[in-house]
Amino acid sequence: MSERSILEIFRQDVAAAKDHHGGLFRPGEVRWFSTRELLERTAALAEGLARLGVARGDRVMLMSENRPEWHMVDIAVLDLGAVDVPVYTTLTAAQIAFQVRDSGCRVAVADSAEHAATLVGVRRDCPGLEHVVQIEGAPADGARSFDEIVASGASADAVPRLWERAAAIAPDDLATIIYTSGTTGDPKGVTLTHRNFIDNSASVSARTPITGQELVLEFLPLCHVLERCAGYAYMRLSCARAYCGARHVAELLPVIRPVYFCSVPRVFEKVRDAVLTRVDAAPPARRRIFRWALAAGGRMARARLAGRRPGARTALAHAVADRLVFAKVRAALGGRVAYALSGGAPLPVDVNEFFHAIGIPIQEGYGLTETSPGIAVNGCRPNENRLGAVGRPLDNVEVRLADDGEILVRGSNVTAGYWHREDATREAFSPDGFFHTGDIGRFDGDGFLYVTDRKKDLIVTAGGKNVAPQPIEGLLKGSRFVDTAVLIGDGRPYIVALLSPDFAALRGWAAGQGITEEEPGALAAHPLVQALFREAVEAVNAELAHYEQVRRFHVLPVTLSIEGGQLTPTLKVRRRVVEREFSALVEAMYADEKRR
Repeated sequence: MSERSILEIFRQDVAAAKDHHGGLFRPGEVRWFSTRELLERTAALAEGLARLGVARGDRVMLMSENRPEWHMVDIAVLDLGAVDVPVYTTLTAAQIAFQVRDSGCRVAVADSAEHAATLVGVRRDCPGLEHVVQIEGAPADGARSFDEIVASGASADAVPRLWERAAAIAPDDLATIIYTSGTTGDPKGVTLTHRNFIDNSASVSARTPITGQELVLEFLPLCHVLERCAGYAYMRLSCARAYCGARHVAELLPVIRPVYFCSVPRVFEKVRDAVLTRVDAAPPARRRIFRWALAAGGRMARARLAGRRPGARTALAHAVADRLVFAKVRAALGGRVAYALSGGAPLPVDVNEFFHAIGIPIQEGYGLTETSPGIAVNGCRPNENRLGAVGRPLDNVEVRLADDGEILVRGSNVTAGYWHREDATREAFSPDGFFHTGDIGRFDGDGFLYVTDRKKDLIVTAGGKNVAPQPIEGLLKGSRFVDTAVLIGDGRPYIVALLSPDFAALRGWAAGQGITEEEPGALAAHPLVQALFREAVEAVNAELAHYEQVRRFHVLPVTLSIEGGQLTPTLKVRRRVVEREFSALVEAMYADEKRR
């Protein structure tokens, strides 16, 4: 490890001057910051926060969508020896208040008047929160202007003082507290140090094709540890960075035209499904051309993954397919995406195959908030990327499997523990210092790691059979009409499934069938729709052991969402919430068995 702190990574970032270093993208709006502006505003902000009383060890909450100022706040806080506490903008006031109280934040920074007002509101229950700073717009009542804080610290000495303070930061100083999504109970605060991020971002950088000349895109929430680590990896290489919110990424990709980005699987799935939906609506000749092109792209992708020289016929077919079909698909993503990284959840193999076929190889990785996050990631060279696997372990990570298949990790990327939760910290580690990930996995003969399920999600049926739900849910989501699948069956006689439709895709299909129902409940209950979903379930069942098969299913009249409370901000299913909300439907699927 050459760097002592994240500040030294930032110093590498600003060493090469750029006119366009960090840009905020919104529909109809672009605002670029030069390297000099980024550095000077960050230094002035650090001085201004110090005037507010922020000192070594203090905690500062950051509630903001992605924008260059996110990193300005992050670096300024760390420069003061303080600790930032990033939170999702989708959290409720009660959830934010819990994290403010638990972490002991003295200052909070918000991006908008709406979010600043939320933070001001929680101060009634959080007397330790002394100041709320608002980045953009007229400050909400009780908030202070970000520009005012920056102006208060601006001076010719601000940048030298930034580097002077940076020299005092040690590798094992606490950098951040990131609260887990909390699929059950209150979230736990994961503590991560400068060393955690320094080592992990270096190991991840070594697996990527990025050189520093590319424009990269940051659209996953920066409070998500995956984008957080990716941001530091980009800083190492002094990449120009475009920032935007996930809500507008599809609209802005053709405008931004990035070369590389990180995403969660659901975004890749939606892109693939949107393409296939358009193909289905095309004339028969165009559908045949697309299917031929996808097959040609698949053959080329398999050759590249294996490091084989493609045959002349394969190369020629791919060249034609690329010109006729794939270049147009890539143009919708900006036309310059060379690679992408997927993490946060399992990436369905068929989705990965699709993107490799169209010429955008995806590097699937695996990690947790507690591991900063990287544990393993596929590479970008031949024989370094295996579809279905999450790659080989990173160089700074030691991975072993417990007797029950649980993935255990140890290394400089692993958290020292949970904030003020000594009991939870003790439970999370083995006596010899390995962290219990809670995931079940296996290695193949070449050292690639496969994650098969969450240990706590394993279903044990009434007959004593163990069923891993996530792989089956992933197969069900292979239908573009299934947005989310939730398997249920713990302690039950058989497996059932709640299927949440992708109503956009479903309505397009329904129109072609002459179905006129528009209301979600009526559409989901239509006999032809039921038959469509039954066909998808039966196709999956054909690949499963008898005890794993879905015996009953229900097509929900809603799409599960973050706003509805059924998904976490990282798009993971809150299983207990879903089971509780739809308990009557679940019980109805077991009613026939109970009457026997």
